[in-house]
Amino acid sequence: MTHPWAPVPGNSDFPVQNLPYGVFSQPGKDPRVGVAIGDAVLDLSQLDLPYRADFATASLNPFMSRGHQAWRAVRARLTELLTDPIHRPSVQPHLIPRSDITLHLPFQVADYADFYASEHHATNLGKIFRPGQPSLPPNWKHLPIGYHGRAGTVVKSGTPVVRPKGQYMVGDASAPAFGPSRRLDIEAEIGFVVGTPSAQGTSVPATAFADHVFGVVLVNDWSARDIQAWEYTPLGPFLGKSFATSVSPWVVPLDALSAARVHPHQDPAPLPYLSKGQRWGLDITMEIRLNGHLVSTPPFGSVYWTADQQLAHMTSNGASLRTGDLYASGTVSGPRRDQRGSLIELTWNGAEPLELPDGSSRSYLMDGDTVTISASARCADGTRLGFGETTGTIGPADV
Repeated sequence: MTHPWAPVPGNSDFPVQNLPYGVFSQPGKDPRVGVAIGDAVLDLSQLDLPYRADFATASLNPFMSRGHQAWRAVRARLTELLTDPIHRPSVQPHLIPRSDITLHLPFQVADYADFYASEHHATNLGKIFRPGQPSLPPNWKHLPIGYHGRAGTVVKSGTPVVRPKGQYMVGDASAPAFGPSRRLDIEAEIGFVVGTPSAQGTSVPATAFADHVFGVVLVNDWSARDIQAWEYTPLGPFLGKSFATSVSPWVVPLDALSAARVHPHQDPAPLPYLSKGQRWGLDITMEIRLNGHLVSTPPFGSVYWTADQQLAHMTSNGASLRTGDLYASGTVSGPRRDQRGSLIELTWNGAEPLELPDGSSRSYLMDGDTVTISASARCADGTRLGFGETTGTIGPADV
């Protein structure tokens, strides 16, 4: 690949090897689809591209539904337009400074599912809540555990997060209380966006992952731990999770991440439907900042269950895929304390408060706190690409 003629700062998340898709608008103009390149966004609705009409819409869904062949054709054409100087006169007028645009939720979320794929995270929670017992439940290494979330409360990065209210137990009380969550937490995750649908009653094999998944986003699955702990038995997460899930505004194409693939060790060997093909683990380094302070660097490459296995498992019963389905990895945590992807782990459920450089400390989130998650990976030529960021600020509970 030759160098782009478009300017790209050396530390940019968005080199020409990335070209993530997003939806943006300018004052007085309708939202449309663009790709990020350096400090600019390229307005795809104005270019000579296949499927050009798809890019004049306020959602990636029409383009995502066309499938892998279409995705590759457009990506190849964009790379040509941005690297061959002959195209500069016709393309440059449609590069818009990112400082001049507003970003929107990049796709219409059809369904949302969340997994529990990090062994380090699951083990930490097992130690916190079941001391003296096996940290992992007996099914954990045999199937990717997950739950269905609430698609309607998936929000774009920057959307304020209102502190949720609900029932929770206080100390040794004999009955629950109701009020604002006192243990509001984060969950740093990687999300996968489905483009190509599947028919109900059919299973999608792990080997077809790249045919169905369009790209990758960052996810913060905000969690009210006290509400979750009281409601969790017997059916799992509900109101403790469903109030907000933040996603990054840029969808990094799966093809941009081919060099970041890793194949994690799994023991015991998964059942055949989960073991076919080469795994789609991804060597992605995440960063979590609380009020601007770096507090953790979770390594996504350490996650036990990979995205292709998750896709195969959640369709193994014949559940259909729809364009715009989002499924997330679950909290990403590594073996070290500074690699834990949630406050419940970083503070060991509040027993070891997190000390911040400004002299404050946190067990859980306070009103006014801002959490930012970013991430990066490497391309085949060593170039760093980034995912942008997802951020959210906690506001007080409604009265």
